[in-house]
Amino acid sequence: MKICLYGAGSSKIDDTYKKIGYELGKEMAERGHTLVFGGGSTGMMGAVSKGAIDNNGKTIGIAPKWMDEFEGICHDCDEFIKTESMEDRKRLFEEFSDGFIISPGGIGTLDEMFEIVTLKKLNIHKKAIVIFNINHFYDKMLEMIDFMIEKKTIKESDKTLFKVCNTIEECLDYLESNF
Repeated sequence: MKICLYGAGSSKIDDTYKKIGYELGKEMAERGHTLVFGGGSTGMMGAVSKGAIDNNGKTIGIAPKWMDEFEGICHDCDEFIKTESMEDRKRLFEEFSDGFIISPGGIGTLDEMFEIVTLKKLNIHKKAIVIFNINHFYDKMLEMIDFMIEKKTIKESDKTLFKVCNTIEECLDYLESNF
């Protein structure tokens, strides 16, 4: 199974998240999954890819040609695809992947997450999406989604477009059972 990871590229993210990210990459490798990610060598992307690579997992990095000027690029990927734009990158994430994990991240991660959830709502794809809520990272966002449901700007059923998971095992078990 090819699993796309969305997550922070920032090297300043708390080590707690990176340690769990490394374990996620390790478990993905041990279960025989391929990591599809933004190709970064730092933050959550770097931690998960290092966990996968260190444990003989397969990795596919996808990033715009100019990204190496913005953040570190993982040079140890089995395959690296350079795109012209962020839009091309996101399209390839959706095209190449069988499921998605949203790990702690910033604005880019939120952009990717809401786009992939929206594409599922529009029936562009039917792939499983997991929000990996490490140490309650996404609690405030999930509260906002509940508030939007209360205010009737989105439907209660929209919460079925993704699964919130708190452990690595829960994330991977859910993706595998919905593949």
